[in-house]
Amino acid sequence: MAKTSASPASTAAPAALPMSKVLAYGLLGLPLAFAALPIYVHVPRFYASTTGMELALLGGILLGARLLDAFSDPWLGWLADRLPRRQMLALALVPFCVGFVALLNPPQTQGALWLLASLALTYLGYSAATIAYQAWGADVGVDSALRTRLTAAREGFGLLGVVLAAALPAWLASSPAQGVARLAWVLPPLLLIAALTTFACVGRGSPQTVAPVPLLTSLRRVLADTAFRRLLLVFIANGIAAALPATLFLFYVADVLQAEAVSGLLLALYFVAGAASLPLWVRLAARWGRTQAWLLAMGLAMLSFAGAALLGPGDVPAFTVICLLSGLALGADLALPAAIAADLGERQGQAGACFGVWNFVAKLNLALAAGLALPLLGWLGYVPGGTQALPALTFAYALLPLACKALAVALLWRWRHSLEV
Repeated sequence: MAKTSASPASTAAPAALPMSKVLAYGLLGLPLAFAALPIYVHVPRFYASTTGMELALLGGILLGARLLDAFSDPWLGWLADRLPRRQMLALALVPFCVGFVALLNPPQTQGALWLLASLALTYLGYSAATIAYQAWGADVGVDSALRTRLTAAREGFGLLGVVLAAALPAWLASSPAQGVARLAWVLPPLLLIAALTTFACVGRGSPQTVAPVPLLTSLRRVLADTAFRRLLLVFIANGIAAALPATLFLFYVADVLQAEAVSGLLLALYFVAGAASLPLWVRLAARWGRTQAWLLAMGLAMLSFAGAALLGPGDVPAFTVICLLSGLALGADLALPAAIAADLGERQGQAGACFGVWNFVAKLNLALAAGLALPLLGWLGYVPGGTQALPALTFAYALLPLACKALAVALLWRWRHSLEV
């Protein structure tokens, strides 16, 4: 597809942007991802074990909160194209931090209302911050190669944040629930240090002037791009394939493998492998193209994850290999599609609106995973910590994601040429 021409000033920017500034931009991704892991992975089991909330009610609250959050993203993206990105990002970090601390420190009573209110506050801050942050990166990076580097730096630091969030609960307390609760108090100083560094070292970039069009008009313009619609469909299929195991990971390790004590280490291994693989995927994308590299990563994920359906109590060594190989594929999922989306957003001249839709779809995937999988497992008789309906848990954790991943591979292969922007 045709590329928009860059101005003379912008063509010199990539060579002038040193690695120190690329890394400084990416640093803020660490605390954002540090909080995202507990929100999407720890919260379901944490509230089920500490408040005794039924899975059906828990799944319903998570679905409702995540849908509300997801539907706010297009508006926040539209807003990000009209406000200074840096100011919007700075303001959004406050409710994000306050809501996160409240989320992981629920009271003894009224757990359902507390969960809903703290999730809403956390999601609002997190969504506004993430969209402004991504759009700011699109402004700083003025060509495809630089945007891929910035995206990889952001996601690389994000994976380090995820590793910290996965490993720290076991170090902070002997009880997993206490460790998760104490995790909340690590975020405020971490966020302050990262934010000060990023804002001090990275300029505003070259934001494009956006015509003052209404929200619906802006969204129609985003979705009118055939390449962006195709990328979204691939992203939906691939995202559901990732969201299901993310939601059910702790349940699977605790009840199918009966190895809850090593769940943090397994999560850390998965994300460390993802972080380590990022430079490899960036190089492969530069050599073969981003869609070809992404296809390779999807194939690796399917091959490595297929054996999870065959595991049972004590099969930790085999699952460790699965975590390692599927983690290597994770790096491509994080860096490559977002970099393609950044290119498409800049081509349209409204990166904020594109990332608003992008994040809406990402959160819709997570909402559907929690809102449908948890009530379904409860209906089938699965109770956390019990021995009933474990085959249903294995099916939802391993086999359903493989089917979704296969669909994503088929779609990406069909549209691979149109997505090389």
